[in-house]
Formats: sequence, C-alpha cells, structure tokens
Amino acid sequence: MAVIDNKALLKRVPLFSVLEDYQLEMLSRAVIKKTVARNTTVIVEGDLTQTLYIILSGRCKVQRSDEEGKEVIITILGAGEFFGEMGLIDDAPRSASVIALDRCDFLTLGKPEFMECISKSADMATFMMKGLVRRLREADQKIESLALLDVYGRVARVLLDFAEDFDGVKLVRNKLPKQDIAKMVGASREMVSRVIKGLENEGFIEFRDDGVIVVRESYAPAI
Repeated sequence: MAVIDNKALLKRVPLFSVLEDYQLEMLSRAVIKKTVARNTTVIVEGDLTQTLYIILSGRCKVQRSDEEGKEVIITILGAGEFFGEMGLIDDAPRSASVIALDRCDFLTLGKPEFMECISKSADMATFMMKGLVRRLREADQKIESLALLDVYGRVARVLLDFAEDFDGVKLVRNKLPKQDIAKMVGASREMVSRVIKGLENEGFIEFRDDGVIVVRESYAPAI
C-alpha cells in the first residue's frame, strides 16, 4: 500500500511528472514520506547530508546566517518545490538552512536513487537544470534589488513576488511575518512596519478583513 501511495504522490510533483510509469514504480519504492511540525529545522547550514526533499504541503524558508548570527532569508518554498539538490550534485556542505514555516509533508530521496533517476531520464535532468537556472535568476534579481532599490522598493518587490493574480487583482494569500520580510530585504522589523504602513497610506496596498494583503500597484520599477 505504501508503494502505491508514494506513486500517487510522485505523480503530483512537477519534478517527477516527466518520468515513465516504470520509473515512477521504481522511485516509489525508494522515497520516504516525512512530516515535520511548524518551526522545525529540516536542514542545517554547513551539514553534510545527501537527501533531496520534495515539498508536498506547507511552506519552508531558506536562510543563511553570518558569524554574528544575523539571518538573511533567501527564499520561501511551497508545495511542489524541492531543495537539497545542490548537495547531491557537488557533495558540498549545505549552503543554507531550511526551516518549516508550517506543518510540512515531504517526500525524501537519497543520493543513489536520485542520481539513477537523473541518469535514466533526460527530461528529469532538464527539469532539474531549469530549476537551478530559475533560482540563479531569482538570486540575480535579489542582488539587483538590494543594490538599486530603496527599502520601500525592496518591500514592494517581496510582496509582488509572493502575490498571485486573481481576476486582475494581485493577492498575497499566505501571511508574511514582518520579521521574515525584514530578513529578505536587509532592514529592521521596525523599518518594514513603517514601509508597509506607508505603502498602505499611499494606496499601493490594502488589507482585507481576513488580513490578506492586496497588492494594487507596483512601487518598484520594472526590471
């Protein structure tokens, strides 16, 4: 029963959607389902681990810390996304920590099984490369934002990045704590609070009764 369940879960994951049925059957015997509570540290920066994590539900934040303990959030990942692939490819220590923002369900895959899948499926290898390229582009955009935009622009960019389009209206459905936004834009929580209040007063955003932020107009210039 577990193999059948795993196969059904794998079919839901974009990374594995390109695999043939027999490959999914083989992979379903290798993956392990794992559930963690909110605020659980899934991966620790600097550790030597060789596991790929695929998020089935929930959100995780990817962050790095300096020697003084200052934290910077690199990105937030959601269902269907994956992490840990870099360590499988280059055998280097984990480049960042990953913490569960919600209760999360994962599928985990060890390096031998991962490498076998990559070697036998050109489509999966291509999908993985596209994912790495996308993250490089996001990193370039983040660097550009930090260098060229003021704090107002950086906060607006974060809100827009997490917004989804619903009938022409951009909504941020998942609440983003101000402290986490601060770690994304390189500012204090107090500054982020002032910026969000300013964006609200200027009509760039508004708050609905359910607390979801509605992004109406981009403050940040198009890049």
